[in-house]
Amino acid sequence: MALSFLSPELAKWDALARGETAPELVVIPLFSDERPLRGAAGLCDWRLCGRLSRLLLAGRVTGAFGETTLLPAGGLAFRKLVLFGLGKADEFGEERFREAVRAIARLTERLAVRGLALSLPGRSTGLLAARRAFDLWTEEVGSAGDVWLLEPPAAQKEIRA
Repeated sequence: MALSFLSPELAKWDALARGETAPELVVIPLFSDERPLRGAAGLCDWRLCGRLSRLLLAGRVTGAFGETTLLPAGGLAFRKLVLFGLGKADEFGEERFREAVRAIARLTERLAVRGLALSLPGRSTGLLAARRAFDLWTEEVGSAGDVWLLEPPAAQKEIRA
């Protein structure tokens, strides 16, 4: 696995888009009761002029566990965007995290994408510490493919430690 880190900052994403190694897909997990959107989801929504919020308000996306929505990522550094529902935040724990990352891995395999940018499930609200989320993710999906983790610098440092 080629693991890279990408800070959740639009300027960093834009710089990545100018390179030849930008991931094709970004996966954004979100809770059904997380409003407003935070972290990478909030940045995507901002760059897409509130498109994600409008989908949520219209009920076309709910955030129910396992719900997947594939969208073109026009305006972002990535070609495709997948919203992955995590269900309610108070029902989220390590077992739900494991289920989510297995489902995300199956989805990205079916999409046959060249590179994946990922916000680890539960990280937007701090329900899982960065290092613990990374360890669980590695246990579940191993080390296949090119992956960019969307984490702020402090979390990147925690994961590398």
